[in-house]
Amino acid sequence: MTSIVIVGSGFTGFTCARHLTRILGRQRAPVDITMISPVDYMLYTPLLPDVAGGVVDARFVAVPLANTLKGVRAVRGRVDGVDFARRTLTYCDPEERSHDMPWDRLVLTPGSVTRLFDVPGLATHARGLKTTAEALYLRDHFVEQLELANIEDDPAGRKAHARRTVVVVGASYSGTELVAQLRALADAAAKQMGFSAGDVRFFLLDTAEQVMPEVGRKLGDAALKVLRRRGIDVRLGTTLKEAHADHVVLSDDSRVDTHTIAWVTGVTGAPLIQQLGLPTERGRLKVQPDLQVPDHPAVFAAGDAAAVPDLSQPGAITPPTAQHATRQGKALARNVAASLGYGTPKQYKHRNLGLVVDLGPRYAVANPLGVHLSGLPAKAVTRAYHLYAVPRAVNRWAVALAWLTDALFDRSVVSIGLSSEEDAQFAASEGIPMPKTS
Repeated sequence: MTSIVIVGSGFTGFTCARHLTRILGRQRAPVDITMISPVDYMLYTPLLPDVAGGVVDARFVAVPLANTLKGVRAVRGRVDGVDFARRTLTYCDPEERSHDMPWDRLVLTPGSVTRLFDVPGLATHARGLKTTAEALYLRDHFVEQLELANIEDDPAGRKAHARRTVVVVGASYSGTELVAQLRALADAAAKQMGFSAGDVRFFLLDTAEQVMPEVGRKLGDAALKVLRRRGIDVRLGTTLKEAHADHVVLSDDSRVDTHTIAWVTGVTGAPLIQQLGLPTERGRLKVQPDLQVPDHPAVFAAGDAAAVPDLSQPGAITPPTAQHATRQGKALARNVAASLGYGTPKQYKHRNLGLVVDLGPRYAVANPLGVHLSGLPAKAVTRAYHLYAVPRAVNRWAVALAWLTDALFDRSVVSIGLSSEEDAQFAASEGIPMPKTS
């Protein structure tokens, strides 16, 4: 029995496993497929801003492996090392017990982690948006700050002012969607708690010259107008210099009093990549256009953790987007099967279908197949795309119902406490266990 081990359950690994079972199942191939991941689901990350904004339940963006990947053995664990000569790997289970596992074909799709910079206080006081824990913590923390602001007895009002201020660093689509959803959550909270929505301030920072350069100047400018019309202070060419418990210092040395900092500036390859002893590029594992690791014909890699050559732009590598990750997963399945004698390999070549960006109630921007859309038409395209892309009918139904509920009724403003501050730390999002406190 040939053993295929897939590391990681993100878009790339999940799609690869799904298509591999179909390809090899049709051939009745004697193959055993195992997926190792720290979690037992595939996370549909594009909807994490909706989770942080209180629109969509976290369960709805988590696609369970157990009843979705038929014919794949799912193992919960964190891969710590790979022995390429012996064709084995080492992983730790949730109780930190170490295990070895042999493989005949290894597929490395461990994904990415939030890219941090050397900003004093950043890791301590800021939170990211890569996991459900981070999204839930941002929502609960923000709502709690609004509730605390209502009972502050500071005569000058400075403490309440800081609690009602949010700083989001990163004006790419994830950061932009996050600030838009938090703005909508703040508006709902103001209505229900009895304060002015204008009292809640939002800052969106980025060193770039425009919002969401991925969608082009025209749509980026349209998004910028919407954000500013909703009272969001967008500061381009500006980033974080220092982070503190009750304020931040910006790169222009200005001070903003705040208790809520979201860091959504980009990603880098998972920590495992640096432990493999293989060549990397920009923190990602180097691979050939057929997604094979050079000099290791039994090892493949793709997704956020791999520097996949972009054949449409010589010399460039594909960006870490869900669209690339999903398509690379399909190419991986084909090429892994071909390496076992089932089918022929193919180089990965991407055709950009465009991007969709949700900007909160009644607005979005999108450029499907190069057609620029904004407003309600873009909103319809954006939501239709997500419902199509979520790989499970039950999840699609739940997400659609959540959106309908949000359109017809007031948004629920609650701080349930499902995620602790420790759960949402950057190190925890990398699958690194945090020390337990008594």
